[in-house]
Amino acid sequence: MSRPEILFPLFADLETLDGVGPKTAQNLDHLGIQAPRDMLFTLPHSGIDRALQETVDSLPLPATVTVKVTVGAHHPARNRGGAYRIHVEDAQTSFQLVFFHGRSDYLNKVLPTGSTRIVSGKVELFDGIANMVHPEHIVPEEDAETIPPFEPVYPLTAGVTQKTMFKASRSALARLPEFAEWADANQVAQAKWPDFTTAVRSAHTPQSQGDVSPTSVARERLAYDELLAHQLTLALARVSERRGAGVASIGSGTLQQRVRAGLPYAPTGAQERAIGEIAADMAQPARMNRLLQGDVGAGKTLVAFMALLIAVEAGGQGVMMAPTEILARQHLEGLQPMAEDAGVVLELLTGRDKGRERQAKLDALARGDIHILVGTHAVFQNDVQFADLRLAIVDEQHRFGVRQRLALGQKGGGADVLVMTATPIPRSLALAQYGDMDVSVLDEKPPGRKPIKTALVSTGRMDEVIARLSAAMAEGRQCYWVCPLVEESEAVDLTAAEERFKRLRAVLGEDRVGLVHGQMPPADKDAAMARFQAGETGVLVATTVIEVGVNVPNATIMVIERAETFGLAQLHQLRGRVGRGDAASTCLLLYQAPMSEAGQKRLEVLRETEDGFRISETDLQMRGYGDLIGTAQSGVPKFRIADLDRQSALMAVAQSDARKLLADDPTLSSPRGQAARVLLWLMRQDEAIRLISVG
Repeated sequence: MSRPEILFPLFADLETLDGVGPKTAQNLDHLGIQAPRDMLFTLPHSGIDRALQETVDSLPLPATVTVKVTVGAHHPARNRGGAYRIHVEDAQTSFQLVFFHGRSDYLNKVLPTGSTRIVSGKVELFDGIANMVHPEHIVPEEDAETIPPFEPVYPLTAGVTQKTMFKASRSALARLPEFAEWADANQVAQAKWPDFTTAVRSAHTPQSQGDVSPTSVARERLAYDELLAHQLTLALARVSERRGAGVASIGSGTLQQRVRAGLPYAPTGAQERAIGEIAADMAQPARMNRLLQGDVGAGKTLVAFMALLIAVEAGGQGVMMAPTEILARQHLEGLQPMAEDAGVVLELLTGRDKGRERQAKLDALARGDIHILVGTHAVFQNDVQFADLRLAIVDEQHRFGVRQRLALGQKGGGADVLVMTATPIPRSLALAQYGDMDVSVLDEKPPGRKPIKTALVSTGRMDEVIARLSAAMAEGRQCYWVCPLVEESEAVDLTAAEERFKRLRAVLGEDRVGLVHGQMPPADKDAAMARFQAGETGVLVATTVIEVGVNVPNATIMVIERAETFGLAQLHQLRGRVGRGDAASTCLLLYQAPMSEAGQKRLEVLRETEDGFRISETDLQMRGYGDLIGTAQSGVPKFRIADLDRQSALMAVAQSDARKLLADDPTLSSPRGQAARVLLWLMRQDEAIRLISVG
């Protein structure tokens, strides 16, 4: 499939726009403008009021003013580089136009004495006299309408002026075709939106400051189009993943019953709901592609195990994948007691399995003697074959792209996929990142989890903190000590961690303190973690590499140094490493005074609540969407117009519209479907187009 002809003018060479030569085209590239289409999606960020005024008199100065003047005497500069002044009069008062390095021949031609001109520029008072220095517009009266009454202000880059942007954007607007409508008709009517072409035109010709805000109807319409194209792409990916025929796995409930009988307390409502949603998906012939989102300690493990049991009850096998070996072992330990209750065979496969032992596991797996496999990415290797893989569970999504999800699906012809994440993601972000998946949320804590006491302590009280640790260790308690992330340099982080490690060892005893940081070889890291898990060391000093999900029930104190430098979501994740056993736990947030207002607000939110969803919403409001996902989870697209911080609700509308459109018209061949194809090309969603053509 190739780009529709209607879009050719918008994807032509940039140099076909007025005022854009090779050099300017090169500079515009820094703004991400490579074709006329990109010029249209580069909207003005503010505007200047250039409506014609009677006079500069009585205006609050400095101000940008457009006014009709009669040109008086010229006073050329007395010395080189001095000011060339021209006396002018408006309807009520006189003032001066000032030019530095002004050339008389040029200025006499543009502003001849006695003529009438419209001038527009910034007027300021110098020594009580009003001056307009270097007017931005000087035109004869008959050309007054060439000055826009409200002039759009565009983002700039070196070598590109407002004049260039204005001219190029007008030239791009002139090429806009009329498009068939791709948006949902009811949505357009309800929101009172203009059509796409009208919206682009009005976004580039704002009439007032209100027209430049993301909430103006024109901008909202364009943001929706951008989000709709993104959600259509995700919905197409979802359809193509489902098109790979799945296998219907219907559980009998017998194994699940045995596990339920052994539970110390009943599952929460949220757990029951999630198990129900997963069971319903697995019973369908289409492949499941679901995200299980649950806060630290919300009981994801039980839900995941019930899903694995459905696969086994239906005569198949299940696999659970973890990003690291230490987490895989931990899943194994967590699942083992339940597997014993159910009477199913559970095995572990990691990169450490070698030779004969590995071969024996592979044979048992291929025969179907192993019901549930827990493993690391070693499970992807070609020689790992299942007898009948029905369900693949992936822990911690962001280490795992869509590519790996598909590879895992290929292991079992139509294996259902469940992705678990312990990062509560605000809904708008979850839709942007996982829009191709259905989402189950665990938003209740199981009974029996003790709340974690969170306190803010200034770094000046470090000695008290260490003394308190010493007392807790004497009672057999353990502690994590997280060192600050200093500047982005790992070398500096390392020294901070090593200094802290030495100081704590000196006070608490040589063999009682362990250290893990990002620079260590994985084997040493695992060994240090294992010593801490076994209780041989009482304090573990770490940079933020403490693995998500590591479980040490005996660790009841979490100290986070320079907590004000961490993001909220990260602090919440770290705090969730304690409070996993029976004893009351504490999290000490050490801050360096004075704290910024934002830093203080972040720490106070943590002190008030343990609800990860509330924390992540606050984080989104405070830091904005770009920072929140950081580089670790850059699965989220960059939008040129849509502002997810303020338009998160539009994302949900776009998702349901995209899914409905594809449900009604899977091949996008109806008139609206054809229009949607044009939208996908317009928004450079080439992957999506490939997915339709495959279908």
